Amino acid sequence: MSEKTSKKYKSLKKKTMTGNIITYVVLAVISVVWLIPFFMIVLESFRCETTMQVGYVFPKEWGFKNYISLFQGSDVVKYPRWYLNTLIIAIAVAVIQPVIVLCVSYTLSRTRFASRKLLMNGMLVIGMFPGFLSMIILYKVLSSMGLTGTGSIYGLILVYTASSGMGYYVSKGFFDTVPKSLDEAARVDGATRARVLFSIIIPMSKPIIIYTILTAFMAPWGDFMFASYIAHNTGEGMNVAVGLNNMIGSATSLSAHYTEFCAGGVLIAVPITILFMCLQKYYVEGVTGGAVKG
Repeated sequence: MSEKTSKKYKSLKKKTMTGNIITYVVLAVISVVWLIPFFMIVLESFRCETTMQVGYVFPKEWGFKNYISLFQGSDVVKYPRWYLNTLIIAIAVAVIQPVIVLCVSYTLSRTRFASRKLLMNGMLVIGMFPGFLSMIILYKVLSSMGLTGTGSIYGLILVYTASSGMGYYVSKGFFDTVPKSLDEAARVDGATRARVLFSIIIPMSKPIIIYTILTAFMAPWGDFMFASYIAHNTGEGMNVAVGLNNMIGSATSLSAHYTEFCAGGVLIAVPITILFMCLQKYYVEGVTGGAVKG
């Protein structure tokens, strides 16, 4: 290697190292700023000297009083019921929605039929409209079926899963990357399309399946707008997001339940955090794999 080439290599290496250092510092600062509110909420959840908001960060008295109070329940705080409602909705959607999404995605990826492009474009256009535009009519329909108020759990499951096939984009992109020669070989051996999907494609598609399950679980877990609309202040039908907001809905309630509110927020974040820590590898693979083709 000549001296000139060696100098260029060292200069390039130095610039790359400098750029990496700056990038890491910026990301570290952003991470700290992003985590500060969560850190403060965790500290507030362990505060025992008062239930009100205070002007200092670290509690003077530590304990699990707020967590215990949440699960003791009262006329205002029905956290166990809210948590159970949210868990039921999230698990049901995480089971039903991926089945629909994967079947629709596989069909659109592997088959060619009349109006296929029209169907895909139509779902794409409809999906661009905000969901709240249909809230009034959805409420009317669900109300006529008895799926609001105390029955809002089943109403939410129905709404979250009814249009789930329209979210086929990422899954279809992933299936497009799987060689079609595998399907053709199986079809020659007499396998049906359903057999090809469940015996060949699904075992090879763990990342996109986990991605679909995670996104299906997350959507109802943190939903507030539509859930509050159809629960309409019925404690038995609220999910955690609506229940916690209702718990601190007035200034008096905020002063009396602020630390419990923080404890409830910490508990609702635990399942999502654990799922992402355990499955983040597959989540990233599903997103990147599904983004290769449209």
